[in-house]
Amino acid sequence: MGAGASAALCGLRLYWHACAAAGALADDILPRLRLLESPRVLFWVPTLIWASTWHVILYQLAETPPLNSVAWRFLLAGLVLLGVAIARGERWRLEPRWHGWILLAGLVQYSINYWGVYEAERHIPSGLVAVLFSLMVFGNALSGWWLFAQPVTRRFLVAAACGVLGVVLIFWPEVVATGARPNAALGLGVGVLAVVMACIGNALTLSLTRRGVPLVPILGWGMTYGALLLLAIAAAQGSLGAVGRSAAWFASLLYLTLFGTVIAFFVYFRLAQRVGPARAAMTGVMIPPIALAISAALEGWRPTALSLAGVALCLGSVFVATRTPGSAR
Repeated sequence: MGAGASAALCGLRLYWHACAAAGALADDILPRLRLLESPRVLFWVPTLIWASTWHVILYQLAETPPLNSVAWRFLLAGLVLLGVAIARGERWRLEPRWHGWILLAGLVQYSINYWGVYEAERHIPSGLVAVLFSLMVFGNALSGWWLFAQPVTRRFLVAAACGVLGVVLIFWPEVVATGARPNAALGLGVGVLAVVMACIGNALTLSLTRRGVPLVPILGWGMTYGALLLLAIAAAQGSLGAVGRSAAWFASLLYLTLFGTVIAFFVYFRLAQRVGPARAAMTGVMIPPIALAISAALEGWRPTALSLAGVALCLGSVFVATRTPGSAR
């Protein structure tokens, strides 16, 4: 056996043992965590993780193109999720009739959506992209009402609108400067496309779970399919071999894979299953303020009176929108 084949076999063995260990750990810990699966906990876990990824992603982009970074992140996360499903004895070999829908969900959620985000940020400020993604709450509310017959209250819509306004205030200098960019209309259109794709991906994933398809294999296969498309695009652009070399790049990739993708997406969709896609999408309102707080601590970002007012508005809107009917009395 050659050295390359031996290394590949060793890698496969390490991957299997890692997945088995993760599965055993999940079997041991998850039953205890069920007591903590309140909507509040399920809301704040992905919110805090995704807010932290805004800073961690910088270590990826310093060495590799965005598409490569996202592709490797989702490919590794998809394989880990499938490995965990196998190790835990879950049904991971899904019927062929489901794979077409999972492929579609993976393409819109984990490839077109993320490609759109990075492409939009070439033409418009990242703050405006954050504002656009806070609008997901309305797209998810529409899909929840239309597909799952989940009512949307006036209180929720008003709170969500106030949350979006809060995000606008936080990024107001970037928003008003957008018009000066030559391709702002293109960036805005691509950004809206990314938001629509994310909403469709949410709806497809939740629809599959409601038909009895296990969540972990859906995420595993969907992320793998989405990553393969991104790698194909990278290959077409001639950048497939671009991989980071530093310890910071590999450490950030590990964090983004395990925390920013495997854990965050799993918990997010558990939240959406529990409270509906609209209330789950309120994470998009709360992520920017927390991300900027991290930026203030690590990157020297200075808050203004307007941005602080926006943060307060985001906090208040999330509190009101995520309250259960009983707590509103």
